[in-house]
Amino acid sequence: MLGAIIGDIAGSRFEFNNHKSKAFELLAPDCRVTDDSLMTLAVAKGIMETEKVKGYLAGGDKELDADYCSLLAQMTVKNMQELGRKYPDCGFGGMFSKWIISPDPQPYNSFGNGAAMRISPVGFVARDDEEVFRFSEAVTGVTHNHPEGLKGAEATALAIFMARSGCSKEKIKEKIAGSYYSLNFTLEEIRDTYHFDETCQGSVPQAIVAFLEADSFEDTIRNAISIGGDSDTIAAIAGAIAEAYYGVPQELKEKALKFLDKELYSIYQDWIEFMGQIKVKSK
Repeated sequence: MLGAIIGDIAGSRFEFNNHKSKAFELLAPDCRVTDDSLMTLAVAKGIMETEKVKGYLAGGDKELDADYCSLLAQMTVKNMQELGRKYPDCGFGGMFSKWIISPDPQPYNSFGNGAAMRISPVGFVARDDEEVFRFSEAVTGVTHNHPEGLKGAEATALAIFMARSGCSKEKIKEKIAGSYYSLNFTLEEIRDTYHFDETCQGSVPQAIVAFLEADSFEDTIRNAISIGGDSDTIAAIAGAIAEAYYGVPQELKEKALKFLDKELYSIYQDWIEFMGQIKVKSK
């Protein structure tokens, strides 16, 4: 999850002022937390609150049932609305802003890349493919219930799960290219012509390639920002996968966490503690 937050913060100042180069100060004073980080933290909190009731992830080999996923969807809505209402000026899109304040929030057939930028907590808690798919659908379908929105979130969550499970980049690329998106391009080939695209299908593949071409966590973030477009979101998606694969350098972690206010930092700390309580499934 921290990888998504760092990508969001680093890309925040370039979202509407693209920087098509890898040379820039990564976490500058004018960077900020945007809706990408907020909704990532909201999803994490939704997972934690679901666990308090159901105790599935901490319960060893319990069977994943429909009630768990239904509650997870409800808790996701609750926490996205509660957190979103506290930070109304952090960069929400028009439709999502209305959803945040709605007394009866319903999915609105979106395929925007917000589905993928907030999904990283799922990729980090899931213990097998089934949990990736079902958790992803539960937290995504509350807003982004268009097939392309669901696909973008699932592809990202699966890439994160595979990366933290020790899969090679070649294996991750093979899976994503075979089941989700064509990855038959390089960043160099698209950099001059790539433009702002808020859709999953127009930004998730680019974020994944930014990770695949990188040689470190930081290089992933720089790759993602260097192509332009929706910089904070592409970097958040790529950063989440890179965290699962490389980890986050301690110095960068400490610098990034200073951008979080007290409430957001508290959610992050709760998440770190929560991750230590998840039990590995027996095979």
